[in-house]
Amino acid sequence: MPADAGDLARDYYRTIDEGAYGELRDLLADAFVQRRPDRTLEGADRFVRFMREERPETDTTHVVERVYRADPRDDGDGASGPIGDVDADRYVAVEGRLERANGEQWFRFVDTFAVVDGRLATLRTYTM
Repeated sequence: MPADAGDLARDYYRTIDEGAYGELRDLLADAFVQRRPDRTLEGADRFVRFMREERPETDTTHVVERVYRADPRDDGDGASGPIGDVDADRYVAVEGRLERANGEQWFRFVDTFAVVDGRLATLRTYTM
């Protein structure tokens, strides 16, 4: 299992692009939830089924451009300082694009992940 949230996120995209749905399931907490503008998918098995059988295109590639990690010194109020229990390896945001098989950009995305007990627990997807 990858060591931190950034590694987990990169493996998430790799498993989807490779169609490695068993590996994808292993990355997800049982109670995994994805929230995106058009739907919410609850439960790891439901999410994997959607990825395997229901998404509109499966021959795609996620191009990860940037991975952002939480800063444990920033509590969101604009001033830096320690905030106690924030774990920088627990939260990550990923910016990138989804390409179709012909290399054409389908859309851009920002995904935010939370990790609990070494697995992806939540995913919020923003698309542009």
